[in-house]
Amino acid sequence: MEFGSGGGGGGNGSGGDHEASDPCRRKKRYHRHTADQIQRLEGMFKECPHPDEKQRLQLSRELGLASRQIKFWFQNRRTQMKAQHERADNCALRAENDKIRCENIAIREALKNVICPSCGGPPVTEDSYFDDQKLRMENAQLKEELDRVSSIAAKYIGRPISQLPPVQPIHISSLDLRMASFDGHGVGVAGPSLDLDLLPGSSSAMPNLPFQPVVISDMDKSLMIDIAANAMEELLRLLQTSEPLWIKSTTDGRDVLNLESYEGIFPRANTHFKSPNVRIEASRDSGVVIMNGLALVDMFMDSNKWVELFPTIVSMAKTMEVISSGMMGSRSGSLQLMYEELQVLSPLVPTREFYNLRYCQQIEQGLWAIVNVSYDFPQFASQCHSHRLPSGCLIQDMPNGYSKVTWVEHVEIDDKTPTHRLYRELIHNGLAFGAERWLATLQRMCERFACLMVSGTSTRDLGGVIPSPDGKRSMMKLAQRMVNNFCTSISTSNSHRWTTLSGLNEVGVRVTVHKSSDPGQPNGVVLSAATTFWIPVTPQNVFNFFKDERTRPQWDVLSNGNAVQEVAHIANGSHPGNCISVLRALNTSQNNMLILQESCIDSSGSLVVYCPVDLPAINVAMSGEDPSYIPLLPSGFTVSPDGHPDQRDGASTSSNAHGNMGRSGGSLITVAFQILVSSLPSAKLNLESVITVNNLIGTTVQQIKAALNCPSS
Repeated sequence: MEFGSGGGGGGNGSGGDHEASDPCRRKKRYHRHTADQIQRLEGMFKECPHPDEKQRLQLSRELGLASRQIKFWFQNRRTQMKAQHERADNCALRAENDKIRCENIAIREALKNVICPSCGGPPVTEDSYFDDQKLRMENAQLKEELDRVSSIAAKYIGRPISQLPPVQPIHISSLDLRMASFDGHGVGVAGPSLDLDLLPGSSSAMPNLPFQPVVISDMDKSLMIDIAANAMEELLRLLQTSEPLWIKSTTDGRDVLNLESYEGIFPRANTHFKSPNVRIEASRDSGVVIMNGLALVDMFMDSNKWVELFPTIVSMAKTMEVISSGMMGSRSGSLQLMYEELQVLSPLVPTREFYNLRYCQQIEQGLWAIVNVSYDFPQFASQCHSHRLPSGCLIQDMPNGYSKVTWVEHVEIDDKTPTHRLYRELIHNGLAFGAERWLATLQRMCERFACLMVSGTSTRDLGGVIPSPDGKRSMMKLAQRMVNNFCTSISTSNSHRWTTLSGLNEVGVRVTVHKSSDPGQPNGVVLSAATTFWIPVTPQNVFNFFKDERTRPQWDVLSNGNAVQEVAHIANGSHPGNCISVLRALNTSQNNMLILQESCIDSSGSLVVYCPVDLPAINVAMSGEDPSYIPLLPSGFTVSPDGHPDQRDGASTSSNAHGNMGRSGGSLITVAFQILVSSLPSAKLNLESVITVNNLIGTTVQQIKAALNCPSS
């Protein structure tokens, strides 16, 4: 390469004008390094491929070369090394590809000669499990056609036509479900048929997504770049400055923003909202995360990975526009316009919508900063009641491959509708959407990803049931999809509108219905129901109660008192409560059904999610095959601290270890069930189904309170 010739870095300037006027002569001049110089440079390259300025100056003195020549030599050597590695990788991948292609051809040829041992005919080309799903869909379509023809025929003969028995939905529990266990309240007598449109969120069309395409001009992009740069400066001040910007809370020791100092350092003309109900929520927290900085940056700057990383907080995210893709293939300098919707896992708390500018910058080697700041669109001003001031995180690489993350959340909230009293303390104290919850979730999910990537397995984790690391990974992916589905089912997103049924308590049971057609869900009409209630028991004790299979008969209404046994166990975090279990019901006739359960806990709260899965489907996942098409309809519980400090003696001793979980004396529990009402997408929702799920939740709540010695009222 011409710039590495060494002629441009010498100290002889006498011929500079002459050489500048004679480009041909300059092009011919080059300098070959001596063997000793190359040997010394190669030795240094093995120790440090990226020497700093001080090291380059030392080399230049030792070798008699200019610092510029040293710099260019290392650049050329790194490029050469990268090319060599790429060529070696390409050769290895090409050989592996050829090997797989040959194996594929051999398998295809072998399959042509396979004979079914049962019938002697040719083999079935598709998996019987997927054949069964296809037959179910065809059966549902034929049943719908029969209903339509029968109704037309009835008009002509003047009386109803006898029809086939209705298609039975799949069981909502792997345990014995008998309607008699609900004492017959509203059950057993078919109620009037309700049209789906009587319940919101039931349209067969796709819901109107809250984000819409926007046209961004060059002037808008220039403004966005300025806003992002200013936000980054403010965020770095907030991340790296303690007093007087941040002061320690006297109640729980958290960092609290000193608004007077903040307004003095970052003056603003006025608040974003013209309302007397505007609140400020600001929080900061830091901790160590089991993931390197580059991997974190990549996940933060990808909206799909962002949702995957925070399923309990982010209900929806989408990149609307990429303003800048970064510099030289790096995420540094990347700027995106992103829509996101944040949630608390309860139907009582509305989601928060943001149109964010997300800007990433590499501060120095191993140090990254990512800032989020709201960008105002006049056409969306009426639907957004939250405005994010410069927020984000600082990611510092650590020598052991971990990262230290410092997180800041700073938002303005326009409370046009009062916060529900159960969640008022938790939300107004900045705990529901604050930095501590973001960081605790990040730490827990990174531990989960680390467990997913570990190839080794232990006999304690698997008990010999799951035969291979691929089986473990497949089970973890299936459980993660189950948790994601559960979080989506109780979201208060714009695509989920809830109707309140009276009768349980002042909260009532919230229900919504939707038509499911996703490959990973049973096809048909799904009824979701949820409620939230408070009990004076610490969140840790509530989680232990739900997690322990020995106490499951005390709250699982559908078990009819039958015990369960754990037949497989996969740890997915350092806390023993973070795990995946496969449970089998004892003393029940449904031996072909198992319960897949995942429990998660961190300092901000916990959840226990479970779902009935038939034995063939579990075997598919345990054998390491793709579990994406296994239908799941999960139910479960979420447990959050109530935001009130625990005033009992000795309560403060556990606050540091468990965060909000340890500081809180009471718990907010959300109970949520999903039921497949009918496998026909065009079916009517029967009132009996609504009454059944209402009684199901009511009985579950009463049994939980009784088991934990809480008053029923």
